[in-house]
Amino acid sequence: MAFGRFPRAVQAKPFSDINVTPLVDVMLVLLVIFILTAPLLTSAIRLDLPQSKAAQAGEAPEALSLSLKASGELFINDKPVTLAALPTALEQLAIQRPNLEVQLRVDQSVPYGQVLELMGLAQQAGLSRIGFVTAPGMDAQKADQKADQKTLMR
Repeated sequence: MAFGRFPRAVQAKPFSDINVTPLVDVMLVLLVIFILTAPLLTSAIRLDLPQSKAAQAGEAPEALSLSLKASGELFINDKPVTLAALPTALEQLAIQRPNLEVQLRVDQSVPYGQVLELMGLAQQAGLSRIGFVTAPGMDAQKADQKADQKTLMR
């Protein structure tokens, strides 16, 4: 009869492999987020908003101001022009400066169809860069006033 210890079970060795399941879960969530947001990044509308004191814009490209009043008067760079003479004037400007950007300034009460007609004339003349100029809303003006008051208080 042997005296001694009870027989021991073989101890389990430590598990030394990395558990990749959480890593795969995080990567799949990131993949879904990128798949959903990628189309949103490519379909942006280009707007030429007015400058404010809060943010200064970079160098502006060469621009042409095309204005349409509610009464139907057309202006190119604040010079009156008729609707019949507009296509030839735009073509001449497009030939002189091909990278010219058209900034549309249209009265709020002008029908949308007339705005589209102006855009079509500009594109037919070879001017494909078109921006819309808007006036700052009341909220933006109030925010600028509050920012001015805060800087005066400092």
